[in-house]
Amino acid sequence: MNPIRSLSLALGAGFSSGLNLYATVATLGLLQRFGIVHLPASLQVLQHPWVMGIAAGLYLIEFFADKFPYFDTIWDFIHTFIRPPAAALLAYGAAGGAGEQWRWAAALLAGGVALTSHSTKASARAAVNTSPEPFSNWTLSLGEDVLAVWLSWMANVHPVATTIVVVMLLALCVFLLYHLFRFARQAIEKLFAV
Repeated sequence: MNPIRSLSLALGAGFSSGLNLYATVATLGLLQRFGIVHLPASLQVLQHPWVMGIAAGLYLIEFFADKFPYFDTIWDFIHTFIRPPAAALLAYGAAGGAGEQWRWAAALLAGGVALTSHSTKASARAAVNTSPEPFSNWTLSLGEDVLAVWLSWMANVHPVATTIVVVMLLALCVFLLYHLFRFARQAIEKLFAV
């Protein structure tokens, strides 16, 4: 696998894993299984029926967990310890043909990217949970799922474009995190000022 494709897969799978790990794994497995993409040898295990079945089952649980305000926050908190390490593992496998130092670099990069996208998702969801209507929560959830599946596919088909898109998404995440944390700080200050 060439370095650009490895970087794209590390970034794309890393970002999408931060949003929805199970959709990412299931998508990569299905794409490999049906010959739409050709994953590195170390990631071809994702096409195994057991792996795809477990990923699909966990995706269904996450699909419904994401629709309930406040429960989704608990789900995201738990997945803070699951999504970034799993993204790092995917990237380590994606860089299978590279030297050990490059595999570890890819793992660290993907883990950091996943943590960034996951943190943005969790923060945005916590902010949206303050809204009394459920539609914004459902819309965000469906958008995250679509983005995770799309990035997983795109990372394999259009590596350069994926790299550019993920860099732009990371910039958006930094912007959103900055404003979400300012919003949270102001809300806490108002709460304790009373």
